[in-house]
Amino acid sequence: MKILITSGGTTEKIDAVRGITNHSTGYLGKEIAELFLAKGHQVTLVTTKTAVKPEPKENLKITEITNVESLLRKMEPLVKEHDVLIHSMAVSDYTPIYMTDFAELEDTEDLAQFLHKSNTESKISSASDYQVLFLKKTPKIISLVKQWNPDIQLIGFKLLVNVRKEELFEVARASLKRNKADIIVANDLSDITPDQHIAYLVDEKNEEKVTTKSAIAQALFERICHD
Repeated sequence: MKILITSGGTTEKIDAVRGITNHSTGYLGKEIAELFLAKGHQVTLVTTKTAVKPEPKENLKITEITNVESLLRKMEPLVKEHDVLIHSMAVSDYTPIYMTDFAELEDTEDLAQFLHKSNTESKISSASDYQVLFLKKTPKIISLVKQWNPDIQLIGFKLLVNVRKEELFEVARASLKRNKADIIVANDLSDITPDQHIAYLVDEKNEEKVTTKSAIAQALFERICHD
């Protein structure tokens, strides 16, 4: 099978030297990729420059992206030519559009005007004690996958923080239905440490618990290849 995996975290630029980044190492995506590679599958890994990656192999192709815009450009053609997408990347929910001195806001009554501005300098001045950053929502890549390829097996990920399991499962199933996914891997940040990664493979009926990154990879492999 042709397996498409995303890993790492996107970075949205504020200016030439600053950005908003998701703190994702890419270790889980690497673990999943290595298992499918070891079993002889063709793997395309879409990831970031700083994320950890598998060693080069004949049946591995790595594509690097930076932000949501570049991810969107790369993903559409790739989704159309793969059998499975395991979308473990931490994708930025918002991207900066304008950063300004707080004093500039105090002098205006129409805050909406800032939604149409952009910073022209390569590095925004750090002279002010307070700055205000305007953000806009980024496209949800997972919501487009089934439009691009209705037949692809789609595995999404949902990360919440310090919630009850019932809420985690509820949110995961909402994502499952909304995005027409086959499985959502639901996890809570409080359950992730260097030695463990508790997660639940959530489908329409069940929640399968796993406790490490390698167990997540193995469970996904068994589900995908069995289906």
